Amino acid sequence: MNQEQRGLRFPINIAAEVMPGNAHESIPARVMELSLRGCFLEISAPLKEQPHLRLKIFRSGESFETSAEILYVRATGVGVVFGEMAPQSRDVLQAWVLAALDEQVKLEHS
Repeated sequence: MNQEQRGLRFPINIAAEVMPGNAHESIPARVMELSLRGCFLEISAPLKEQPHLRLKIFRSGESFETSAEILYVRATGVGVVFGEMAPQSRDVLQAWVLAALDEQVKLEHS
């Protein structure tokens, strides 16, 4: 998948919880890259048998939830594309991505 298809991604390190398939218990994870379309999750539990999951991401007292589908599996985690999410969750995600973009611009100009 090329950069245009993936969307602009930003390095980040924030807490997340993953619920694979129809599981009722969550698995802790870390979001290491974030975009408006998906993210890369560092996770210790194997998820390749469960292509669909629920994802909850936490940052600075805010969170958003979404369905997600695994696009690829690496030794350290999985890349996912976001599915359906509530408008409130979409707003939180957009704010986080805009903040990451602002931070990147500041770093490039300092």
